[in-house]
Amino acid sequence: MSVSVDTSTRPGVTAPAGRNRLLGSGASDLASHDRRHGALPRFGSGGRLIGEVADAGLTGRGGAGFPTHRKMAEVAAGRDVVVVANAAEGEPASAKDRTLLAYAPHLVLDGLQLAAEAVAARHVHIYLRRSATAGVRAALAERHAARWDRLPVVVHTAPDTFVSGEESAVVAAVSGRRAVPADRLRRVSEVGVNGAPTLVQNVETLAHLGLIARHGPAWFRRQGTADEPGTFLATVGGAVASPGVYEAPYGIRLADAIALAGGPAAPLRAVLVGGFHGGWVPAAPDLPVSRAGLAAYGATPGAGVMIALDTATCGLAEAARIVGYLAAQSAGQCGPCVNGLPRLAETLAALARPRCDSRLAVEVERLATVVTGRGACRHPDSTGRLARSTLRAFAEDVTAHLSGRCVARRAR
Repeated sequence: MSVSVDTSTRPGVTAPAGRNRLLGSGASDLASHDRRHGALPRFGSGGRLIGEVADAGLTGRGGAGFPTHRKMAEVAAGRDVVVVANAAEGEPASAKDRTLLAYAPHLVLDGLQLAAEAVAARHVHIYLRRSATAGVRAALAERHAARWDRLPVVVHTAPDTFVSGEESAVVAAVSGRRAVPADRLRRVSEVGVNGAPTLVQNVETLAHLGLIARHGPAWFRRQGTADEPGTFLATVGGAVASPGVYEAPYGIRLADAIALAGGPAAPLRAVLVGGFHGGWVPAAPDLPVSRAGLAAYGATPGAGVMIALDTATCGLAEAARIVGYLAAQSAGQCGPCVNGLPRLAETLAALARPRCDSRLAVEVERLATVVTGRGACRHPDSTGRLARSTLRAFAEDVTAHLSGRCVARRAR
């Protein structure tokens, strides 16, 4: 049963220590979750929890990194508010959301209920991949039997597409329309699900909120940096010994993040940080994984994806493969996606072939600029950013390919 409490830290409940706050303290069943975390706190109306979230410095873990309290405050000012937990996770290289829902579904669902209470929501939804629905429905059934939740949660299955998790695509899907992004003149915090003000939060963000509500902002800030407090879930893949999902504090050294996944499986040359809409950074051991640390390379931690590239793999070829995938995953709603992205993918693929035309690199740069800022959503902008990051990170490869050589082949 839910109980009212007057403090965000409950006596008898121990706050998770170390960096494994989410994965280390999760519980798949409600009884174990209750023993570890206690009953669902109650903060009431008036924005008290929003103030706690602001003091904690929690930012969205879905990729954009927007301050969570600001989104909550915007929505709380509306009427007939809707809250949606987003676990669409269309990024092929990411597995954090479905891993979190498997290890700690009740922590996510607690955060969803707390967010709904904080913004006085009338309706609550969770939007997730088909593979995660059975586990979440089972967790919701447990909570219903225990009368744990204050509002019923409606489950929606997200299509297996890259753009299905974009905020306006989530709103469209929950409203019963096709899950594609919209060119919006008004934010979903104003006009969202069925026209109502809507708060869309990634499930990892909600899980952190569930812990902040219990243990407070000061505890949350014990990990991470002053500017980016807390931990994040990182999906570490590519040329590593043990690919998987790991929890790390913001500001962690790149080498230490790779070490969580067993270390490099081969000598590394670069790491794609932030996923398919991210940026390439050198495999510099001391590089901090934070917005400030990655800014010089035009990258951000994004949704926590890190793909390690070994010295035997051609960076141009790998980037061309990813951009080709992104071109095929567009919503097909505008010229930059329908025409620009396929052309960009074809040009980058041609550049990835040895003895290529010297004009191709210039054309990749031109096309990346042309598709930016003109689309119906940010998909072409982010794909263009990845293409430009590729040219910067693999300038040596471009020079080698023009002369019929490949840096990666030389390294073998």
